[in-house]
Amino acid sequence: MSAPLRLMAVHAHPDDESSKGAATMARYVAEGVEVLVITCTGGERGSILNPKMERPEILENIGEVRREEMAKAREILGVDQRFLGFVDSGLPEDENEPLPEGCFALQPLDVASRPLVAAIREFQPHVILTYDDNGGYPHPDHIMTNRVSVEAFEAAGDPDRYVGTGEPWQPLKLYYHMGFSKERFEALHAAMTERGMGSPYSDWIARWEDRPQKWEVTTRVPCADYFETRDRALMAHATQVDPDGFWFVCPLEIQQEIWPTEDYHLARSLVDTTLPEDDLFTGIHAGVSPACS
Repeated sequence: MSAPLRLMAVHAHPDDESSKGAATMARYVAEGVEVLVITCTGGERGSILNPKMERPEILENIGEVRREEMAKAREILGVDQRFLGFVDSGLPEDENEPLPEGCFALQPLDVASRPLVAAIREFQPHVILTYDDNGGYPHPDHIMTNRVSVEAFEAAGDPDRYVGTGEPWQPLKLYYHMGFSKERFEALHAAMTERGMGSPYSDWIARWEDRPQKWEVTTRVPCADYFETRDRALMAHATQVDPDGFWFVCPLEIQQEIWPTEDYHLARSLVDTTLPEDDLFTGIHAGVSPACS
């Protein structure tokens, strides 16, 4: 029997795994792929974004509560998950406001990357998912997550780097999440409007910066059958997601019809592939053992 394919998704906070690529992960789990979510921080500085959960006892223990929410979400998705142990940097209201001392975003790159390199060498993923170089949006922890993911992807296969973190292992493909595209939200907006429904996206689209998207979508993974699983995982993060809020206004059946994929940019590949793709593992075969540099 050949060894299973393995996918690692690197995220900044608990709940990010459920809002970015969750249906993709659920689909691959159902197909027998081993999936590991890496959560860089504990979300300790996160706010309560669901007004129904605004209670002092929750805010006082937000780090513990978010770990409990993460446990529920990973069970729903069927993935394994581990925390790297760094402290949430928070999101400053003023870009000139200094970040808290010791937080994830202020760690030296080699310090922040070391436990991720160790996790890669232990889990041996063929594919890694992460954010683009702007973090998907410019949260300092999301930007740092991109930096450590790129660093670890390049370093994990080199026996001379990060000595003492396990036997070298070279992942084969690195992808950036591209789910929050203007094209997608325009399509959902048009579909809801045509059906005589109020769209939650009009103001957002109107405020979208008029500039070309930096990273093109290279890979669209069909996973509409797992959108319901994605939504249940997202709602498990009850402090962060209002079940009556923005995320769930567009009916599931419209999303499945109009945009049945989750989308990615292939940032790095060490295997031959043909673009566009519809599978993160295109060019990779089960049981493959990548050569290390």
